Amino acid sequence: MRPPEIAELRAFCAAVDLGSLGRAARLLRVSQPALSKRLRTLEAVADAQLLERSPRGVSPTAAGRELYVAARKLLAEVEVVEALMGNPTPREAPVRLAVSPTLAEFALPGPLVEFGRHYERHVPVELMVVNSLLVRELVRDGRVELGLGAVDPYSTEPGLSETPLYDDEIVIAVPKAHPWSKLKEIKRAEFVSTQMIMRDPNASSRRVVTRALEEAGLALAPPLAEFGSTSAARATALSECTPALLSQFALAGQEQDLVVRRVQGLRFTRRFVLVHGGDGNLRPVARALADQLLHTASTSLPPVLTA
Repeated sequence: MRPPEIAELRAFCAAVDLGSLGRAARLLRVSQPALSKRLRTLEAVADAQLLERSPRGVSPTAAGRELYVAARKLLAEVEVVEALMGNPTPREAPVRLAVSPTLAEFALPGPLVEFGRHYERHVPVELMVVNSLLVRELVRDGRVELGLGAVDPYSTEPGLSETPLYDDEIVIAVPKAHPWSKLKEIKRAEFVSTQMIMRDPNASSRRVVTRALEEAGLALAPPLAEFGSTSAARATALSECTPALLSQFALAGQEQDLVVRRVQGLRFTRRFVLVHGGDGNLRPVARALADQLLHTASTSLPPVLTA
């Protein structure tokens, strides 16, 4: 088998970054059929499915996430080589951005497209999709310039600047065929004794629910299944007709399939923030991207979901 081509890896990373084949094709200035062909070829070379496709977009599989990390590192080196070959003065280094999976899937694609469309020159964005705990660690260690993650009230990173972006709520996504869909609220005892679809234990959404229940003297039942991807958790909830604990971001546009329910007397809320090491540590291009992210957050609030 031949090794993957750079154009195929670029197509794959763009699709993961933007969550949409159409947006990735526009970013790379190729037709969507051409982009899809590159991705099919890459999956054939890898002998694995790399992307989960749905009418609402794409997200990486487990194999895709592993390839994404390695491909991003390789493409960063390729950018440097291409700049040296075409111009004795290398182009500006990519902006390194660490982002939580929920924001990467549901809030980041639009601002990245707008940044690429309106910034004075093309600057690649090197994206790392990690849980919110790692977002702060990567910013603190200087491995990324900007981070997007959920606030952790039990953990602080001294010296980091955090600016609010979005308020979020973890809710129970209930398939319409499930008995809970007929209820207005779920009783606490029934909630904690029922196995559900959940994110992985290190995910912010899971930790928010766990801590809120601990404060109420309660604990979750063991999960029916755990997923690193919000999209995978949502799809499994539908296919198995089982409730899932999900961010409200993941449920916009899903009203025909899922209904929102909450636990009696409890709310599972969190806040997403923009994290960096201080304005004095940011390059102008990173500052420009930060401004774009903050502007988008202020003008496009997440939906307020009702039961």
